[in-house]
Amino acid sequence: MHMKTHFFLLCIIVINFNITVNAQKSGHPYNWKSVQIRGGGFVDGIIYHPTTKNLLYCRTDMGGAYKWNEAIKAWEPLLDWVSYRDRNLMGVESIALDAHDPNRVYMACGTYTSIRVPNAILRSDDRGKTFKRTDVPFRMGGNENGRGNGERMAVDPNNGNIIYMGTRLDGLWKSGDAGITWNRVNNFPEIRSSVSDTMMKSKATYHPSPNGIIFVLFDPKSRAGTRSNVIYVGVSQKGVKNLFRSTDGGASWAAVPGEPTDLMPTHAALSADGVLYITYGSNPGPDMMTDGAVYKYTADVDQWTNITPVKPRPENQLGFGYAAVAVDPQNPQIIIVSTFHRYGKAGGDDIFRTLNAGSTWKPVFTGSNRGKFDYRDAPYVSRTGIHWLFDIEIDPFDSAHALFTTGYGIHETFDLTDVDKGKPSMWGTKNKGIEETVALELLSPPKGALLISAIGDYGGFVHHDLDEPAPDGNFINPHFANTDGVACAAKNSDIVVRIGEGTKVGDGNIGYSMDGGKIWQPTTAEPQTDSKHGFICVSALGNSWIWTPRRSASYITNDKGTSWKQIQGLPNNTRVIADPLNDAKFYAMDLFNGKLYTSTDNGHSFTQQDFNWPNALPDRTSNRGDIRGGQDRLYAAPGSEGDLWVANFDGLYHSNNGSAEFRRVGGVTEIHGFGFGKASPKSTYPALYLAGIVNGTDGIFRSDDKGETWVRVNDEKHRWGLILQISGDPSRYGRVYVGTHGRGIFYGDIITSN
Repeated sequence: MHMKTHFFLLCIIVINFNITVNAQKSGHPYNWKSVQIRGGGFVDGIIYHPTTKNLLYCRTDMGGAYKWNEAIKAWEPLLDWVSYRDRNLMGVESIALDAHDPNRVYMACGTYTSIRVPNAILRSDDRGKTFKRTDVPFRMGGNENGRGNGERMAVDPNNGNIIYMGTRLDGLWKSGDAGITWNRVNNFPEIRSSVSDTMMKSKATYHPSPNGIIFVLFDPKSRAGTRSNVIYVGVSQKGVKNLFRSTDGGASWAAVPGEPTDLMPTHAALSADGVLYITYGSNPGPDMMTDGAVYKYTADVDQWTNITPVKPRPENQLGFGYAAVAVDPQNPQIIIVSTFHRYGKAGGDDIFRTLNAGSTWKPVFTGSNRGKFDYRDAPYVSRTGIHWLFDIEIDPFDSAHALFTTGYGIHETFDLTDVDKGKPSMWGTKNKGIEETVALELLSPPKGALLISAIGDYGGFVHHDLDEPAPDGNFINPHFANTDGVACAAKNSDIVVRIGEGTKVGDGNIGYSMDGGKIWQPTTAEPQTDSKHGFICVSALGNSWIWTPRRSASYITNDKGTSWKQIQGLPNNTRVIADPLNDAKFYAMDLFNGKLYTSTDNGHSFTQQDFNWPNALPDRTSNRGDIRGGQDRLYAAPGSEGDLWVANFDGLYHSNNGSAEFRRVGGVTEIHGFGFGKASPKSTYPALYLAGIVNGTDGIFRSDDKGETWVRVNDEKHRWGLILQISGDPSRYGRVYVGTHGRGIFYGDIITSN
């Protein structure tokens, strides 16, 4: 996923207000569905079972893993049960399958090497329906550089109990009991990988760190007794040996003679006739590559051959790399490889195909018979273009069927062999079931669209039908990468404003709609030339908008962005919210300095009140969750004036008169997201929704009585790791929207009996 998770540390405070009696009640079960976007993040690996038709899995960098369900033509998520405490497991470093037992699947899970929480090997005997877990001492980085390389983990095709795992920082590891226990392979050569010079010079943003061992491959024909004798291990390093081999089942290891060392391996594939094919780049990716190559190694004659389809250097001084390689299981002479970071060069990134083991190549997407795309299943993809093409696979049972991964999911063709006839291949998205977006804000307007989402990397969407992708794709005019905030006028939801960062210089970083999100336009001016990201709010009638750009003061416009005026007296980076009834009224909070700010003159000036802190003010260095989440924020309840809620990371507080005198709601001890929805038929007050911990239980909760009692609305199968945002629906009681970090957006409805 392009969005990176930084678990910034904030601080813990205690507020000494009146404690209310609180209980947690059992409620009606919920039905959960994904809001359909389809894709939205980096699928960095596809793994086919070699002998079972239509059995394949895919992994993502921060959104779990999936198994293909051929019956419903969709991907099924396998890690939705992961809790907030185990959220690091949502980044999947590698997947391995047992060639002789199609029910077995292994997943190496860990998102960041820097987070000191358990990494784990998950093992399943029922194709991912259930898992057993072994916490392991080696570190993983499923969302770090080189995450598209692989596969780092492999099962011996001649002995399902033997599994090898190559790690980024901790060498080579082996299990001899089908993944239950793991031991370091101490006789494997010491790896001293460092971040590549190219990556450091490009000021990489994708977690540059040593990439270590990136692939393990067994030669199934090298069987000796009950194991494979020949094992290849590739290391992401250059200038030194980077390909090692054992010919005695792992008893000893040596560098393969004559191997190329001027570039880093990125992927490898072993053909049925024992030839090893390797792609290379100047760094692991997904940062830019400036050079690359494709080689084959014929072990029988100990020969290396450079079979690079197009040389990177002569074409453009910037160059490009090669990221992935696949061999047709039905014909060892047929190979496909992919370029990486060939943007703007001779048509962009491409797949090259050979019928003669690399002697000659044909391009798939460039040239006279370039491939075509069908975007109907995920319309937003049409604006994105091929990027991060880091894995390609040919169906073991159908040579015409191929897949490749991207930063927004998977592409698929059923006519790859048409390339051999000089005809264009047709590619569609294979994203149904995959939802890997990061929700930065959720807006369910009182009227019009059901949901307007602000998400990372792909801007956001207006959904009138939650069960189908938005037909207009993601936001345009301006087109954003990240949309950080979206807000509408509470009493005129036709007026919607969003802020973020444009995908191109000059696109603008704020857009607005006067028809509920159907048509967008940029403002004619912005507060400053570098204004972007931050927080946005719109007054009750839509007459005033207040934008606090990132690391900036707050600004107000009363003329739809034609002019902006800086608001005095508010600290920088202050999130301002609008009163839902009084068009002239706004509120803001400085949590760490104990201040509540109120404006009654359309946001032009604010008065300050002190919270009655009984103890020292919070310390920003304490852990208070992800800063993009809904915690440590001030909220205004819909339908009332001056009805304020503070959703602190460590508690929930309420004031119904617009003052700084809050009472604490009992039982709530941790919050990650907070919002309002339509009131219960038995109440006139909006339902409250909360993601966090209530009465010691981690979950998603609803309260119909201002927090006096809570009902948990999710279950152990629907947890999704890290939840950032939550909102109820103002028009449908019980409906709640949940925005996750890497598993997209969900909506839940109460299951009612007929």
